[in-house]
Amino acid sequence: MSLNGTLTDVLGIRVGHATNMEAATGCTVIVCPPGTIGGVDVRGGAPGTRETDLLNPHNHVEHVSAVVLSGGSAYGLATADGVMRCLAEQGQGYRTSSGYLVPIVPAAILFDLAIGTLGVYPDAAMGYAACQAVTGDPVVQGTVGAGTGAMCGAMLGKAFATKGGLGSASIEIRQGLIVAALVAVNAVGDITDEQGRIIAGLRTPPHGNTFTGMLNALRQPPPVPPAPSAPHARENTVIGVIATNAKLSKAHINKVAQMAHDGIARAVNPAHTMYDGDTLFALATGEIEADATVIGAFAAEVMAQAIRNGIRAATSLDGVRAWNE
Repeated sequence: MSLNGTLTDVLGIRVGHATNMEAATGCTVIVCPPGTIGGVDVRGGAPGTRETDLLNPHNHVEHVSAVVLSGGSAYGLATADGVMRCLAEQGQGYRTSSGYLVPIVPAAILFDLAIGTLGVYPDAAMGYAACQAVTGDPVVQGTVGAGTGAMCGAMLGKAFATKGGLGSASIEIRQGLIVAALVAVNAVGDITDEQGRIIAGLRTPPHGNTFTGMLNALRQPPPVPPAPSAPHARENTVIGVIATNAKLSKAHINKVAQMAHDGIARAVNPAHTMYDGDTLFALATGEIEADATVIGAFAAEVMAQAIRNGIRAATSLDGVRAWNE
């Protein structure tokens, strides 16, 4: 099986982006094949989400139509309305006992209001456009979709932050069994590479050519305050999706979402802070019998890869420098 190294390696999963570079924001839509079972795990202290309670294993609906990741803070949750309309027009969704079609579209948002044009947010029209753009092609990564306005280590404002972005990765565990991830990286903490070296995060004034190390910054009593020009510099998030073609129950795919957060902790330091809204969805398309523990273990691995890929693919925007600049 030939893999493209992104979320669309899971057969039937399609991904679309809508991007506004001037406003430095956007959204990403993941459309699921029929019968996909969804789960979620929320670890950050400042989440912005929609339909997460429905994914709890003891609640009724199992199948997910699509997942939306968006910029725009809470305003960006409106993108899910457009995705619902797009899917309903295509006849996709949950059919109620009385015959009504209701697309099930969980969503999570990240804070990108401190970059780009003020007052322009992802909305239902942007969600609709991203849904219309979905494809099974390799996922476009970097400064695109939900990762457009993402930045990491923004404690001192844009000038000393590092550009975040949207990343994806996949792993074939054994013949035909796939686990893949897609993530928008907008973390408070540092992003570290495979050897533990910082590749994105808070830059050291006055030139910003080296990384301070967020744990060093947090030693300050009290913690270093945001710059006056960046009053929202601690409002961050890592939001993402794990997808697998494994056959798993709703309870087990929720466990996979939980285990996938270990991948955030491997690549982000610190992770799951009170200023992050870290939220991971998990999707199982149900093709191959598999053990949930195995899927969860590799979900953490592929999530860490996707986070690093998002940073490495990102390009500078609105005064926020990419990791290698």
